[in-house]
Amino acid sequence: MTPAAPLPDTTATRQALIDACLWMNARGLNQGTSGNISARVGDGLLITPSGVPYEALKPEELVTIPLDAPPDSGGPKPSSEWPFHQGLHRARPDMPVVLHAHPPYCSILAVQRRKIPACHYMIAAFGGNDIPLADYALFGSPELCANMARIMQDRHGCLMANHGATVLGETVEKARWRLEELETLARTYLFSSIGGAPHILSDDEIADVALAFESYGPRAVSDGET
Repeated sequence: MTPAAPLPDTTATRQALIDACLWMNARGLNQGTSGNISARVGDGLLITPSGVPYEALKPEELVTIPLDAPPDSGGPKPSSEWPFHQGLHRARPDMPVVLHAHPPYCSILAVQRRKIPACHYMIAAFGGNDIPLADYALFGSPELCANMARIMQDRHGCLMANHGATVLGETVEKARWRLEELETLARTYLFSSIGGAPHILSDDEIADVALAFESYGPRAVSDGET
């Protein structure tokens, strides 16, 4: 994978992380301070602090931690989930943003310990033919960090057993989009299982979708073209 450039450590970047937290709570994708977000900046990470209500969070209160070492024990306290954020940034240098939350439908599947199969073609937006489920481990633990890094090697999102969900993003906006899309997929899978069973797309069908996604979106306009 090709490493992505880190985000600039600016007030605008910090505010974008706070806005993402406010957005996911307003959209019903998270509750209280249970979610967290991080972005790779320079040689380290910016991450939301532990236990601070998002409505009260100021850009200067986001915490900077190293990429390859524990946070400064004498500095501001980062989110308790900092180990798996750090691990994912090391495992996926192509994705500068990590967003974690407890979306209701994702969390239902997570406590049932069910991954999401290819019940809808948008599964392909997450890098494979399913949304995998990371094994359970205590929040903030090295075990959870290892579980997450392993399962997200080739995925852009996952469920977390008895916990919630996490997505990766090339930008803050893309991470926000993936989180909402993941919750939509979880809801679709749960509802389509009522009174029957959803039809699951084949690996070949999902591969076709992934290929089609490569040319999706507006075409770039070259110089001199109108």
